[in-house]
Amino acid sequence: MGMNTPKDGTPGTTDQSPRWEGPEENRPRGYLPAKDDPDSARDANGESNADPQVKKISEGLKQRGDDDKKARD
Repeated sequence: MGMNTPKDGTPGTTDQSPRWEGPEENRPRGYLPAKDDPDSARDANGESNADPQVKKISEGLKQRGDDDKKARD
C-alpha cells in the first residue's frame, strides 16, 4: 500500500517526496532523483558516492569538521 510514484510538491512539506542521494540503481520507489549527481558531486562532508573516504564502519556517523578536530587534538 506504499507509494509507487514520487510526488513533486512544494519543497519542505509532506507534499514532496524525499530525494534519493545514493546510487541511482538502488533508488527505492517513491523517491525523487537527486538534484545533482551524487556519484561525482561532493556533499557537505567533502565526499561523493565514488570517493567516500571511509576507513572503518564507525565513520558512517561522522560529521563535517570531525577530521579537523582529530588533527588539532
